[in-house]
Amino acid sequence: MTIRVLVADDHSIVREGLRALIEGMDGFELVGAVQSGDAAVREAVRLRPDLVVMDIAMPGLSGVEATRRVVRGAPETRVLMLTMFDDDDSVLAAMRAGASGYVLKGADPGDLEHAMRGVAAGQAVFGAGLARRVLGLLATPRVEGPPLPVLTARERQVLDLMAAGLGNASIAHRLQISPNTVANHASNILAKLQVSNRAGAIARARDAGLGGRTHESGP
Repeated sequence: MTIRVLVADDHSIVREGLRALIEGMDGFELVGAVQSGDAAVREAVRLRPDLVVMDIAMPGLSGVEATRRVVRGAPETRVLMLTMFDDDDSVLAAMRAGASGYVLKGADPGDLEHAMRGVAAGQAVFGAGLARRVLGLLATPRVEGPPLPVLTARERQVLDLMAAGLGNASIAHRLQISPNTVANHASNILAKLQVSNRAGAIARARDAGLGGRTHESGP
């Protein structure tokens, strides 16, 4: 039976690389390649693929929220996360959203093919180095710490306000710091979260539960 695959990644070089890889594998058919979470949900519901290979950080709807909506709207479709993020928060967010597998970008083509076949067959598959950590996370009571622990407390404050829709000037007023300091924190946040723009950082923040409160807009 042919495994029908939809790819969702905002980087064209990744999409084209996956296209070439999938088209060269026996028993697979690429039915679409999209560049946003919103498009991934729309096409998954329309095309009903067996498998969606999904990135986490994309403009607009994040891969985690897109996964949640795909699982709800096309329950027969399995989701494999293919991403650069290997932190516990990202892995757990993807699992809670309904992803069946999690593989890091840079995995060997053979490992990726194995993961794709396994997830399409209904298995839970995690890439090298992740499976043991996932089992540990599930077996050990989770001690709740701050979200996105790679960030400092001040950086989390700034990101929380960014995710709530405030601009730099409003954040500076709220935290009683200068706009330049806010801009510096924002640059550090993007670097630490390994995202290329503010939208990507906000997507990560919302997946981690930040930005959910209603904030006054400020000046």
